Amino acid sequence: MKKLLYILILIASSAAFSQNNPLFKTENIAINSLLNGTLYTPLKQNNATKLVILIAGSGPTNRDGNQIGLTNNSLKLLAESLVNNDIAVYSYDKRIFAQMASGKLDEASLTFDNFIDDAKAVILYFKNQKKYHSITVAGHSEGALIGMVAANGNADAYISIAGAGRPIDEVLLEQIGKQAPFLKEEVEKNLATLKNGNTFELKNQMLASLFRASVQPYMISWIKYHPQNEIKKLQIPSLLINGDKDIQVSVQDAQLLQQAKPNAQLHIISNMNHIFKVIQGDDIENKASYTNPELPISTELSLIISTFIQSL
Repeated sequence: MKKLLYILILIASSAAFSQNNPLFKTENIAINSLLNGTLYTPLKQNNATKLVILIAGSGPTNRDGNQIGLTNNSLKLLAESLVNNDIAVYSYDKRIFAQMASGKLDEASLTFDNFIDDAKAVILYFKNQKKYHSITVAGHSEGALIGMVAANGNADAYISIAGAGRPIDEVLLEQIGKQAPFLKEEVEKNLATLKNGNTFELKNQMLASLFRASVQPYMISWIKYHPQNEIKKLQIPSLLINGDKDIQVSVQDAQLLQQAKPNAQLHIISNMNHIFKVIQGDDIENKASYTNPELPISTELSLIISTFIQSL
């Protein structure tokens, strides 16, 4: 039955993308003064329509999956592919965009819990409308952990796309070990300080992007969440996805999450990178995709997600 559903969705997806005009409409929706996003709605929406809430990854990432200087449209392309399979999608800008626009951004006051509360507010907004058959939270990268915590007791299903299976301090230490091993010992010491709930004076400006004074409180609040512990709390259908060309989050992270929640579905997509693009070549091609909004995303990704959601 699942195989048949998968094939039918593939046919529907191919047909939808062959049309000159998309088979959906979009609307800007403000959840509150801090959260603005785009609602993608199928033209055939009815009381059986299911909703996916997309949560962006780390940094100043907007509803389309883009940052300044890094335009790839990853979330926008995913939303469009899902709505063409008759799934409603809401993707929103992180609160820092509204704060920057109003001139009230105070980086030092931001915490990881702020973003969890934002995700919960989005879920509650759509739950209160009582117009969707189900609500699925799908988080990308850092957003996977945010969504994991927010979905507990609030959503009908959960999806992790390139979500870490380890606390952020372990992930960062591994990345530094690969990219700048001469900094690993210093980074490890700094992370240990933050993990103990303490800030410190940064002396090595090479590490300012990670450990500047204004971001240390956020790091402290982020480190305390362990993805394997959080996913164990979920009592809803869960889907774990990673690409084997992801140079930021390893396949092993998805496998760790499944070990913590054995009944979660796990899919490793061949040649997909961190931003859902298909990479046939080397790391140069991989990194170039981060600034190529015209490069399509993996069709397998949208098919796997669509199949999962349609089975709810």
